[in-house]
Amino acid sequence: MMLKVQEIRELIKLVDQSSLDEFVYEYEGAKIKMKKNAAVETVAVKKQVTPESVVVAERTPAPVAAVEVKQEEPIAPQAQPAQPAADTSNLHKITSPMVGTFYQSPSPDADVYVKVGSKVSSDSVVCIVEAMKLFNEIEAEVNGEIVEILVKDGQLVEYGQPLFLVKPE
Repeated sequence: MMLKVQEIRELIKLVDQSSLDEFVYEYEGAKIKMKKNAAVETVAVKKQVTPESVVVAERTPAPVAAVEVKQEEPIAPQAQPAQPAADTSNLHKITSPMVGTFYQSPSPDADVYVKVGSKVSSDSVVCIVEAMKLFNEIEAEVNGEIVEILVKDGQLVEYGQPLFLVKPE
């Protein structure tokens, strides 16, 4: 299944707004690779690719400088290492499972899911990460107490980025 043109545009926008210099998406043998901060815009297409994908790549905004679309064997995604924090070895980090926008509450006028000092269980929803108009509820994964919220409401987060620090019970 290849991504739709609108989905690719959303990915380009998310990568452009993030601090990522390179983004790779692989699914069922299809691979999309985006790089930014390069001086020259290039488009490389290999194997079977829909013409729509090439058109989107050619219309890429200037900050995203190179887009490659390949048909390859799938390989496992690599997580970015979490940034080390001072003396947090005994704390559990709740990380973002995707690139998207972090929200602390289900809607702008609703109360936040958790705040510092909140007790959580492994299936407690702690936030939402919105990607491509899909709102994904993120669960605590551990029983404990929220000791720090590492990102601001509405902030763009990256895959593997720590969102909360939890003191396990």
